[in-house]
Amino acid sequence: MKSTGFSNNQRNSNRALAEEFRRRFGNAGRVFSAPGRVNLIGEHTDYNDGFVMPAAIGLFTCVAAGPRNDEQLAVYSLDFDECRQFELAEITSNLTGNWSDYVRGVAGVMRSRGIPVRGANLAVKGDVPIGAGLSSSAALEVATAIALLGVSGVQLDRRETAAICQRAEHDYAGTKCGIMDQFISCFGEANHAILLDCRSLDFWTLRIAEGVRIVICNTMVKHELATGAYNRRRTECEAGVEFLRRYLPDIRALRDVTQAQFSAYGSDLPDVIRRRCRHVISENARVLEAADALRQSDLKRFGEFMAQSHLSLRDDYEVSCAELDLMVELANQCRGVYGARMTGGGFGGCTVNLVETDAVDDFKSTVARRYQEQVGLQPDIYVCTAAEGAREITSQIS
Repeated sequence: MKSTGFSNNQRNSNRALAEEFRRRFGNAGRVFSAPGRVNLIGEHTDYNDGFVMPAAIGLFTCVAAGPRNDEQLAVYSLDFDECRQFELAEITSNLTGNWSDYVRGVAGVMRSRGIPVRGANLAVKGDVPIGAGLSSSAALEVATAIALLGVSGVQLDRRETAAICQRAEHDYAGTKCGIMDQFISCFGEANHAILLDCRSLDFWTLRIAEGVRIVICNTMVKHELATGAYNRRRTECEAGVEFLRRYLPDIRALRDVTQAQFSAYGSDLPDVIRRRCRHVISENARVLEAADALRQSDLKRFGEFMAQSHLSLRDDYEVSCAELDLMVELANQCRGVYGARMTGGGFGGCTVNLVETDAVDDFKSTVARRYQEQVGLQPDIYVCTAAEGAREITSQIS
């Protein structure tokens, strides 16, 4: 039997979701799932039309769904124990800061694009930690999207689904994110990362070598990207592009600037803008080199690129923090670690580590103990393999 990718706890949670949907709405619903993600390398390059290397992880948001006979969307969150209801025709892009903005946003963007989404009842439950940089928002958006499409009987290309979810986050949550999070939630493949060109949306699967695990360490320091720091970085990158167009008139984004061109023309940029641009341009080059290392199963070399990425994010892009830096330092002191770096938007959240399978238990206990001793917080640590992307899982619930 093919593995579902769900742990026993997750299967129990999915059954509880299906049962709550039946209890609350009076009939059985179909259940859909979308994963969170971790980015192995390629941070803050996606909204600069660059390259990224994410993997879907075995932490999921699940949505039970069934059609209604009216034009309303009713959604209940088991995690927040809260129900919200909307008229589909009256959905507007006002930001409320509520979890339901993501659900409402997906439906609103679909309707604005002429996709015939019908009224629906939804129940939502997830185990992607919120505020940890593992894309709980994208998992919710994508699970909602495939649920609404499913109960509406609409077929849609997964690239368009990812773009709809990205637009929902822009317009309904206020975060001008790139396409990476929603894309990998749609296209994840078990035991593989993907190399994604964020401009063309072409992608290539990269098998993760056996004998290694993706270990994610949550600093328990939560970030809030929509407060402005994330969007400000994007604005700084756009300012760099405008400056560099004086010398390179054909560039559309920092992705189009080589390291040699930046060395030639970037010295007159204001210091902050120059450092932001230097990170993005060097990170794009690192992603492509890291992809070659992964194809060759050269995890030592891959880990060196992870280390370079973290330093660039810390010093040039300035999105790390003391807790993230400490977590990386502690990881690098453990045996069996190929590489460690912050992952996600930054300002807290998680680190990603590639660790030999037989060293994972020692890694977990050592990092957790030392981090708690120095910070006073008990970190959550997740041991993952790359997971499948969004799909219907109704038949797997019994």
